[in-house]
Amino acid sequence: MKLGLTTGYWSAGVPQGVVETIRDAEAMGFDSVWTSEAYGSDALTPLAWWGASTSRVRLGTSIMQMAARTPTATAMAAITLDHLCEGRFVLGLGASGPQVVEGWYGQPYPRPLARTREYVDIVRRVIAREDPVNYDGEFYQLPLRGGTGLGKALRSTVHPRRRDIPILLAAEGPKNVALAAEIADGWLPLWFSPKSDAYYRAALAEGFSRPSSRHGGLEGFEVVSLLPVIIDDDVEGCADLLRPMLALYIGGMGARDANFHYDVFARLGYEEACARVQDLYLEGRKAEASAAVPTALVEDVALIGPRSKIADEARQWRSTVITTAVVTGPSSQFETILEVLS
Repeated sequence: MKLGLTTGYWSAGVPQGVVETIRDAEAMGFDSVWTSEAYGSDALTPLAWWGASTSRVRLGTSIMQMAARTPTATAMAAITLDHLCEGRFVLGLGASGPQVVEGWYGQPYPRPLARTREYVDIVRRVIAREDPVNYDGEFYQLPLRGGTGLGKALRSTVHPRRRDIPILLAAEGPKNVALAAEIADGWLPLWFSPKSDAYYRAALAEGFSRPSSRHGGLEGFEVVSLLPVIIDDDVEGCADLLRPMLALYIGGMGARDANFHYDVFARLGYEEACARVQDLYLEGRKAEASAAVPTALVEDVALIGPRSKIADEARQWRSTVITTAVVTGPSSQFETILEVLS
């Protein structure tokens, strides 16, 4: 299991010390560095800026939101960044949720899987640069159908460094995970637990079994998952550091009846606790919502506690479909984390 570093989301501004942290991670042997975007900082600019100080680690977006850019704009960015980092770019894409897609980007959300299929198809065609791009889909048309009539099928003026830049899809529900196995080169789960491994293996197998699958199996297919790691003898203290983030995703991401993160934890057996966390969070009682996150839930999706406990639990993670664990935790512990997880 390889290790990646997530730089997370920006809060009010640029994360302090992030360039030094990235350099240290590369020097220690981390495989990759990943950026994210929600409705603040974007994923591409920091990756290009910080990635310029690296020479070996792969540089990935986890995730670029599809509603934020047309497929051709995403492909242009991928080609450009892949040239700048000399072939180290990994394109992680995700549909996000209706609150962000419709509320922030002003784009329609319905039928995200069908929309994703068309989006990825166009991105691949642009990057391959075999012909001018003509596309007559339900969601995307190139040239635009019903426009001025002056639109022309075009081909990128820039030749790609690689004609098949890896594309990974963020997914949480089984249908979306199966779609990732069918049309992508990898899958980006957000909240993964070894307890869910069989569930997700079945979803991936469904996608791999489709005639159009690019891989046909796990061989060569990446699964890149977030994995918070905090080493300390005080397990409850470690859990307290992660509870606010988990409460946000369980209770505050999405609407009451449309929160894919909530569903992930409910499937792990915490539906009653999730309902309590969500109620408190939506009532504005965020501190109480955080306190209501069970320690066992935290331990299912993170490695927390003494080194011996983490080393023992890490064996379970290494036996799952995860190929790269994207760690978040104190940078002062990175060397130890690398030793324990590698």
